[in-house]
Formats: sequence, structure tokens, C-alpha cells
Amino acid sequence: MNRRRQLAISLSAAVLSGLLVYGVYLVQLKQIQLEETAEVVVPKRFIATGTKLEPEHLTIVSLPRSAVSSEMITDASEAVGMETSMPLGGNEPLLRWKVDKYRLLPSAGQSTFQIPREYVKSVSNGIRAGDEVVVYLSDETTASRKLYPDAIRVAGVKTAANLEIDNPKNPNLLSMANDDKEGMYTSRRDANGTIDAINLNLTEEQWLAMDTACKGGTAKLIIAFQASSIKEDEQ
Repeated sequence: MNRRRQLAISLSAAVLSGLLVYGVYLVQLKQIQLEETAEVVVPKRFIATGTKLEPEHLTIVSLPRSAVSSEMITDASEAVGMETSMPLGGNEPLLRWKVDKYRLLPSAGQSTFQIPREYVKSVSNGIRAGDEVVVYLSDETTASRKLYPDAIRVAGVKTAANLEIDNPKNPNLLSMANDDKEGMYTSRRDANGTIDAINLNLTEEQWLAMDTACKGGTAKLIIAFQASSIKEDEQ
């Protein structure tokens, strides 16, 4: 009986020892895998050109460290809010050159419209390409109102000579891309020229609403610069 008990104890000890060794092996293997891989951001599914990336569009996958390049985005917060410059494939590493923070091209479902001069009552002279603006409707027959609930992206502002309004020595878009608020302010102050034409990125519904409201001649647009075009510093 004692011999059987000793045999059972020895067998149990051997099994436990084997399980312990195997557990240590799995931990070491996991550590090696973590050291040899890196996490990168990928779209969960196909994303069309002009889409503004939201957290629900993105996920994280692990790739062999040797396959990860400096162009791949590794932090999802860096990609959120960016807009796609080209289609993105699902589970395809997100590359920095495929997205942009300040795009002048229309987003998905939008077109760029040059607003007829006769539709416009006033345009803020501080507006530059890439800004977001608020569009109001000043109507002689009804109360004035905001035409769209959301801000509208400016594709371009030009003088009567068809020249883009900017400061050549300190381009506004360059300052915007570098998040240089001081440079953006200086560019707006020093740029020469009066806005003669403004191009807005609008959906078909937004353009039809504008055209319907203004083509009778009694209603005019007031296009105002929105302060959120210049981002506030994070607290």
C-alpha cells in the first residue's frame, strides 16, 4: 500500500513538474513573440477616398517587426480625424502618405462648387483654403438663419485675377499642416487681395438647398470664418 502511495505521489509530482515546465515555456514563447512583433493600425474594412477616419474604422494588428516601416501608423489616435487620400484595404497597414489632415478635395459624396457672386452678401477676408466656415442666409422676406448645421470646408479663395489668396512667403496651408497657429495668423494678416470667388465642398443636397434659397435674389449668403479652423492647444 505504501509503495502504491509513493508511486502515485511520484507520478503526480512528475505531472506537476511537467506542467510547470510547459507553463514556463509558454510564457517565454509569448515573450519572444512580443519582442519580435510590433502593433500597427489597420482599417477594419475597405474605406473609400475622402472618408474621415473615426475610431470605429480602425483596429490594431501585430506584424513581424522586420515588416514594420516608419511610414506605418502605430497609434490609432494619430489616424483619427484624418481623411483618406485614396482607398484603403481592410487589414492593410495604414501608411501616413495615404491620409491627410487638411484636404482641399471634396470628401465622399461631395463636389467642389464655385459659389456664384450674386449669391454672396459678404465673405470674411480672413478665410483661406482649407478653413472651415459657417454659412448663414440673410433673407429680405424671412428671418435670417444658419443655412447648414455643420461647418463647410473651403476648397479655395481667389482674387478677381484668379489667383489664390495667400501669403507666398508664409503659406497658410503650410502653417496649418505644421499646426503653427502663429504662422496661420501672420499669413492671414499679410496676405494681399480681396476675395472675389470662393469654392466650397458641398454635398448635392447642400448645393441644391443653397441654390433654391438664393436664386430668387431676395436671399444672400454670409460666409464667416470659424475659429475651430485654428485648433486650440490640448490642455
